[in-house]
Amino acid sequence: MSTLNSHHAAYVGSFDPPTLGHLDLIHRASKLFSRLTVGIGVNPEKRTLFSPEERVRLIQASLIELPNVEVRSFSGLTVDFIRETGAAVMVRGVRTLSDIETEFTLTLANRALDPEIETVFLMAVEKYSHISSSLIKQVAQFGQHGLRQHLANFVPASVIEPLLAKYNKQ
Repeated sequence: MSTLNSHHAAYVGSFDPPTLGHLDLIHRASKLFSRLTVGIGVNPEKRTLFSPEERVRLIQASLIELPNVEVRSFSGLTVDFIRETGAAVMVRGVRTLSDIETEFTLTLANRALDPEIETVFLMAVEKYSHISSSLIKQVAQFGQHGLRQHLANFVPASVIEPLLAKYNKQ
């Protein structure tokens, strides 16, 4: 018998940096499940802008009003992390058709690794469907005039100054 809780979901990603699209999915998933764990994946082979601890703090700062959401970092396989949390559901966000193809392949692999964990896809809302962490990093690094205002369209207010600090643009 499984010890996984179908009312508990996990939403995992690198969140480097966390975007308004990520937060939108977290808010929406927190309404669908009684408990949501946000897992910040640590891939030692991937160079990130923010440390795992910084990403946890940045997301937590934007979720104070959601008592059923916890944020943790992890390394290793996503399905192992989800099983460790006790969640029975993995939430994934999709923005484009290419995201759907990628997520479909990942879901098949995850099902082979742990068939007890279900995957639920949430479509990005239209106003966030173009946002990616790569885009945000380019705007922060190369943007000039009205930079803070432009970034406010993509990331939570609590992320703007730490993001600019990474590029020495305080």
